Amino acid sequence: MSKMDSTQNFKVLPESENRVGDILNQVYQAMTEKGYNPVNQIVGYIMSGDPTYITSHNNARSLIMKVERDELVEELLKVYIEAKL
Repeated sequence: MSKMDSTQNFKVLPESENRVGDILNQVYQAMTEKGYNPVNQIVGYIMSGDPTYITSHNNARSLIMKVERDELVEELLKVYIEAKL
């Protein structure tokens, strides 16, 4: 059986999940303090990969760039599903 015929399993370590959540929280707070709409700005960053969507206030830009964008999406989706189900 080739790799293309089987489903790949993707697993994130719990330590990474907590780190991503903490970073998102810190970035959200920094964006709010600077008067930006954090949701719009974070979505812009996730969609484009352009770090200029994130303020450098409180080191938010450097923090969010430490996390892969797919990890951000995974954390956001996980929290959304847990809240809705």
